[in-house]
Amino acid sequence: MSSKTEAIAPNKEYTVNVGDKKLVFKTGMLAAQANATVVGQMGDTVCMSNCTTSRTARAGVTFLPLQVVYQEKFYAAGRVAGSRFRKREGRPADPFVLTARVIDRGLRPMFAKTIHNDIQVFCTVLSYDFDNEHDMLSANAASLAVAISDCPADGPVGTVRVGILEGKLVLNPSHEDREKCELDMVITTTKDRVIMIDAAANQVSEDKVLEAIQFGQEAAQKIASAFADIQKEIGSEKWEAPETFVHDEALAFLKEGALEGINKAILSPMDKLDRRGYFNDLADGAAEKLEEKYGSAEDNEDLTELYANAGDMMHKVVTGEVRRLVLEEGKRMSGRTADEIRPVGCIVDILPSRVHGSALFQRGETQGLTTCTLGSPGDKLLTEGMMGEKEDRYFHHYNFPPFSVGETSNRLFTGNREIGHGHLAQKALEPVLPSEEDFPYTIRTVTEILESNGSSSMAATCGSTLALMAAGVPISSPVSGIAMGLMSDSSGKFVVLSDLQDEEDFGGDMDFKVTGTEAGVTAIQMDIKVKGLPDDVFKQALEKAKIGRASILKDMLSVIPEVRKEMSKYAPRIETIHINPDDIRLIIGKGGETIQKITKETGVSIDIEDDGLVFVTSEDGESMKKAKEWIEGIVAKPEVGTLYECNVVRIIDGVGAIVEFLKGKDAMIHISELKWERTEK
Repeated sequence: MSSKTEAIAPNKEYTVNVGDKKLVFKTGMLAAQANATVVGQMGDTVCMSNCTTSRTARAGVTFLPLQVVYQEKFYAAGRVAGSRFRKREGRPADPFVLTARVIDRGLRPMFAKTIHNDIQVFCTVLSYDFDNEHDMLSANAASLAVAISDCPADGPVGTVRVGILEGKLVLNPSHEDREKCELDMVITTTKDRVIMIDAAANQVSEDKVLEAIQFGQEAAQKIASAFADIQKEIGSEKWEAPETFVHDEALAFLKEGALEGINKAILSPMDKLDRRGYFNDLADGAAEKLEEKYGSAEDNEDLTELYANAGDMMHKVVTGEVRRLVLEEGKRMSGRTADEIRPVGCIVDILPSRVHGSALFQRGETQGLTTCTLGSPGDKLLTEGMMGEKEDRYFHHYNFPPFSVGETSNRLFTGNREIGHGHLAQKALEPVLPSEEDFPYTIRTVTEILESNGSSSMAATCGSTLALMAAGVPISSPVSGIAMGLMSDSSGKFVVLSDLQDEEDFGGDMDFKVTGTEAGVTAIQMDIKVKGLPDDVFKQALEKAKIGRASILKDMLSVIPEVRKEMSKYAPRIETIHINPDDIRLIIGKGGETIQKITKETGVSIDIEDDGLVFVTSEDGESMKKAKEWIEGIVAKPEVGTLYECNVVRIIDGVGAIVEFLKGKDAMIHISELKWERTEK
């Protein structure tokens, strides 16, 4: 129960029912200097989302500078950070970076592309009850904050999570139920169309995925409609987004002079950098072409603006022709058809076997080198967050250096995009990994993108499958992935494209990535650039993706038809010993003395589970044998009538000898027991 004094402003409160969940949204009391603040509550989970914009456009920016920040707070879960030296929260853990990306992808299509003002959306978890998920609450609070702010954005949007639990569709499953779901899908919609999908699945059929999309769409649209009503009631007046510069006559002039060359460049089998260089040269020379027609801009402000926008107008001519060729002639980059996949090349064992597994996957001009490294159970990735510590036995890291697209950059460290692409490939493979009981290794895959012309995350997925198989990791089924694109027009006509490449991504309407096995889908990530897609798109995209995945998988299996029976000789070997949990203390010893002595003398690593399962990891057979005998000796129980060979540890004058037997067990042999007759010394 809370109370307040009169100086604190009152809240306006709104309730939205979603399935059996009650979402309460409040605004007015907290963070009033932000452009808009919304506090959402579901059960005892409370999240605050704020929207703030700069008053002026950032100079030189040609993109929408939207930033979504997701902040975890340890206090929200009643915890103090575990670090001894730093109790303040630092950079958000990867799961929170991924959540920020999901929210961003739902909001971004709703803003006008002409906005170059900085827009920041902060999402802060204030309280978490470990049942009602904070990410869905934050996403919806963020949507409502943007809607009631003065920042121009269409919408609002609603977000829900859909799970399949025991064969049934479930809306916004609890944290505990999510662990058991066959499908974990997040859907964001406007009042009438889907704009974002993000999903992990355990080989779920395309029909089930479509059913889940429709199920979630209905619920998310109810939220979006409720937010629209709230916006009408309390929303601020929006400032006007700049209009797109239009000069039909100049556009037609540029198009007339460049169209033949543009058409040839699109349809010819040119390299990406050559084609892009040609288009950039056209854009760079567009102002000069217009000046030949309209004269100098020295005393004419209208011409100054026209020439400043000439490059963008030329790029508009290029993207317009890319779209027209697809929609009217069924032709795309390099003359490909809508369903045609670029040539696929695969190599396994491209690196020596000291890297436990390696593969090169290439599709067109996208190339990824993936390695697989096997480690001991103690090598698991440990992350700490407000929900406690979490261990991952499989993790994938994705690197996208600037040279992969022929550029230079001073950003040399992992960015949010790399975290997102790496996680997409990781969740694509997780459903097919062996259980820890069957394969107790820690597994790390790393993809180095060496060349990119679209869909590098799918190259990382395919490369990971090949590297895992080459390393001898017994995955249940191979996984492949493909990115689908979309070209559409105002009449409702659309064409779904298989194997999206860069120019079609930049100039198209959708990037729909699908991964899976022969049995079904394992992951989906969908981004769009338009304000929603017709429902027919999803059915067609999933059907075409299934065909494309099968084609790519066939090429993959031609170089390694099945998982290797043997691991690299350089990979560590793991053997297990089952002991009584009460004997764990004997192996560890006082202050860890015993286990440290074993690992130091034998060179093995030892990991012990609470249930008494001991993992011994070694790269050397003799060391493994010595360590196992040592451990087995420590936990062995003496048997009456058995003869033991002992080492004398210490002599006690007049009393007897202290001896070690069964490795680590000491006993005293009294002086009277050394012989049948009395022993003086």
